[in-house]
Amino acid sequence: YQYPLVFGLILAFCWCSLVCCSRIYMGMHSILDVIAGFLYAILILVVFHPVVDLIDNFNLTYKYAPLIIISLHLALGIFSFTLDTWSTSRGDTAQILGCGAGVACGSHINYIMGLKLDPPPDTLPLSLSSLTVTVFGKAILRLLIGVIVLLLTKVAMKKATIPLACKIFCIPHDDIRKARQRMEVELPYRYITYGMVGFSLMFIVPSLFHFIGLS
Repeated sequence: YQYPLVFGLILAFCWCSLVCCSRIYMGMHSILDVIAGFLYAILILVVFHPVVDLIDNFNLTYKYAPLIIISLHLALGIFSFTLDTWSTSRGDTAQILGCGAGVACGSHINYIMGLKLDPPPDTLPLSLSSLTVTVFGKAILRLLIGVIVLLLTKVAMKKATIPLACKIFCIPHDDIRKARQRMEVELPYRYITYGMVGFSLMFIVPSLFHFIGLS
């Protein structure tokens, strides 16, 4: 959509500030951690921004892209963490990797099936339409349906993956909280659950909207 540049910069600055300050306030990171993370994010942006279209094209068009993406994200989750004590960072990282893999796979399926969910490039940027009762009602309905589907997906996958991982690795699951802190349970649970959430976000929910006429 077409919007003023100043508005976009202010929104980005406020969002970034809230995320950084919340990490310090919750005691999850120090000020130096936040500064280093901010600079690291800028470095990633500088390196990957010029090739983002190539990566996106590979993800959408290459036949074995989903297999490569899933394998790469799994490897990052498994080999990045060898902890002496449990930390929330391991689960958070697995959650991010899983969601990213799910989104990438959902985008690939959309492309393979010919589902054009995005407007053609020659129609961009879009102009904001006038806000009517119908438009507002559709937006609220889409939001409610989407949130419900994603929550149901998360709950269902959580109920299935934790007991299954405990059974496979012979870990007692009487205390679910304690079992979830084991890497053998936490990584598959987080990765599969949020991978399916990301996949639902990109493929299942938009397909549902198209089916019921809310696209």
